[in-house]
Amino acid sequence: MAERPFFRGIMIMIVLGFLFFTGIYWLSRFSEGGGPQTGEKIAIVRIEGVILDVTDTLEELKRYEENASVKAILIRINSPGGAVVPSQEIYEEIKKIKEKTGKKIIVSMGTVAASGGYYIASASDRIVANPGTLTGSIGVIMELMNVGGLLKKAGLESVVIKSGARKDVGSPFREMTKAEKEYLQEVMDDVHSQFIEAVAKGRGLKKEEVIPLADGRVFTGRQAIKYKLVDELGDLDDAVHVAGKMAGIKGEPRVIEAKKKFSFFDLFKSEFLGNAKLFGFNQNNIPGLNYLWTVE
Repeated sequence: MAERPFFRGIMIMIVLGFLFFTGIYWLSRFSEGGGPQTGEKIAIVRIEGVILDVTDTLEELKRYEENASVKAILIRINSPGGAVVPSQEIYEEIKKIKEKTGKKIIVSMGTVAASGGYYIASASDRIVANPGTLTGSIGVIMELMNVGGLLKKAGLESVVIKSGARKDVGSPFREMTKAEKEYLQEVMDDVHSQFIEAVAKGRGLKKEEVIPLADGRVFTGRQAIKYKLVDELGDLDDAVHVAGKMAGIKGEPRVIEAKKKFSFFDLFKSEFLGNAKLFGFNQNNIPGLNYLWTVE
């Protein structure tokens, strides 16, 4: 008989624990707009830093796509760009949401929204930039390192066994041939052309209007308006009101935003990229092709 109160206490603790964690779960869902779909909301999605892994960003966009109470999505970009494919994936997801739901997607530019950051922005319905925002940088870059001379001084030699003549193009252990440079330039030109086409389509411009601007240069927000790369000047609050107006929301828009998950990997990545110069590298040493604005 003495054991019953003990087991009863254990059961009560389990039930209370379940109710507690269930409450925490639904509280977090409410805070990010995942609760009951009532009222008209604007959801903010932030894209910050070098664009590499966009899994979380895509999940956020899809969640807000399915939430009927979210009438517009405001993407806040503060990024110099990053890898080509992740930038393209977000661009395509924005297009899908617009076509499928008709929801308005507005971009607010922070300090920098260049290269891949601008690639993403060009898919939106409207772009709001600060006067001093650095944007544009329509171009693609691949930087490779040649440490062959250093290896020779150290008395080391690289031995490569390959199945094709171009299998080791870009190897850091030898100088690139003229033919190899021409081959990689063709690849770069094709990816650059994809960028130009995406901007032209997203901004409703002719390719002939974009090509003169697509030499990698950056523009201030105020300059970008002149070239039709940006629609208007304003800060994040201004962009919220623009989104509310475009979505047909009456009165002050209700803004929601998902809580960011803490990640040791993201912390490490940020610290590594931020201090990469200490090791003789820069952020544009990311493997592969990059829509990335860099300053040496």
